[in-house]
Amino acid sequence: MTLPDVPLGTRVVVRYRIEGGFTDALGYLRSRDDTECAVETKRGLATIRLADIVLAKTVPPPPPPRSRPV
Repeated sequence: MTLPDVPLGTRVVVRYRIEGGFTDALGYLRSRDDTECAVETKRGLATIRLADIVLAKTVPPPPPPRSRPV
């Protein structure tokens, strides 16, 4: 799967190169062009160069929040 095949708004995980190794962005694909994409994560918007991506795949929706005892 490549990100150009994924509709915007789809939940994805993207593994990409950073200095010293790799990291992941888990969230919703918000934008994409010829050079980069943006994934909305819990920590904010991650802008990722397409050339740095080593793996990308769709993932299921997050589980519902757990109820907390009263």
